[in-house]
Amino acid sequence: MKSNDNTRRSFIKNISVGVGAAALAPNLSFLEACASTVENKKLGIALIGLGGYAGGQLAPALQKTKNCYLAGIVTGTPSKEATWSQQYNIPQKNIYNYGNFDEIAKNKDIDIVYIVLPVSMHKEFTIRGAKAGKHVICEKPMALNAADCQLMIDACKKADRMLSIGYRLHFEPYNMEMMRLGQKQVFGKVQTIEAENGFVYGGDPNAWRLKKALSGGGALMDMGVYAIQGARYVTGEEPLYVTARQEKTKPELFKDVDETIFWKLEFPSGAVSNGKSSYNNNWGRLEAKAQNGKFWLEPAYAYGGQAGGTSKGEFNFPHIVQQAAQMDDFAQCVLNKKQTRVPGEEGMKDMKVVDAIYRSLQSGKREKIV
Repeated sequence: MKSNDNTRRSFIKNISVGVGAAALAPNLSFLEACASTVENKKLGIALIGLGGYAGGQLAPALQKTKNCYLAGIVTGTPSKEATWSQQYNIPQKNIYNYGNFDEIAKNKDIDIVYIVLPVSMHKEFTIRGAKAGKHVICEKPMALNAADCQLMIDACKKADRMLSIGYRLHFEPYNMEMMRLGQKQVFGKVQTIEAENGFVYGGDPNAWRLKKALSGGGALMDMGVYAIQGARYVTGEEPLYVTARQEKTKPELFKDVDETIFWKLEFPSGAVSNGKSSYNNNWGRLEAKAQNGKFWLEPAYAYGGQAGGTSKGEFNFPHIVQQAAQMDDFAQCVLNKKQTRVPGEEGMKDMKVVDAIYRSLQSGKREKIV
């Protein structure tokens, strides 16, 4: 176990001096650190959509970033313009709405656009952002389906712009350790994974998340993507088949979208993941059982407060501002023309699983993930 212990010590050291310096990618290769070669260069980010996540997480995180800053906003709500401009010192020339957004192409202050809109708008604004010459970060889930994901990827490649998906947990030390333990097979071959994520929805019954045309689905799209990701990055594999079923105890609230879904993913190695997503259960666990032990996180997917351990003891990693680490890493990769560890292709892989889960719900059968 000496080599594994050394790997873990090196991993922790890299975390302490700068999250992401030796992060595990889903294919298990260690990515070269995107060390900036441009002195004192900060990239400007414009947030597209000023809802709860943009205001509660991304904007505050951008006050703590080293390689990027909040340079602009795009909103469909005029009253938010003055509020955000005053709070974050955003000049009027860097404020856009959805109609005049394409004029952002002329704005040299803005290098990256971060799309934080209802899922149905992700494809449109990713394509428009790329055509405007901006690099793009798109929140998860990437799009309504995998076919739309491919169009987004193609548009960014055609424009020679980088596309990243807002998978903050790839920069979070506890989840990164789950990747290392599973993909390195520190406890032997992974056999089963329990991945569950959800909360009891008590928000606006007319919110866009509860409208299928805008969200693409319910808890699976919103919460389930994290559980799918967890299973994928613990194994380092892409699942082949899925079998799913659902429950709905509040049909009057979730009349248009799914409430609670259970699924089983089958991986090439023989590993099986039992997944759950819900708008009616407080879940947040990721646990892997391997030949010689187990390792887990609970809570696993939150914006902070991760905790967990292995058969040999508890994890003890620093807690970070996940969104700041995520955006700083992308800015470095843009500056140095390095591939982001969470490109559009990563988002499309999740949507292929989501598409197959919905097919399984309709057919009642085991479905191939294609």
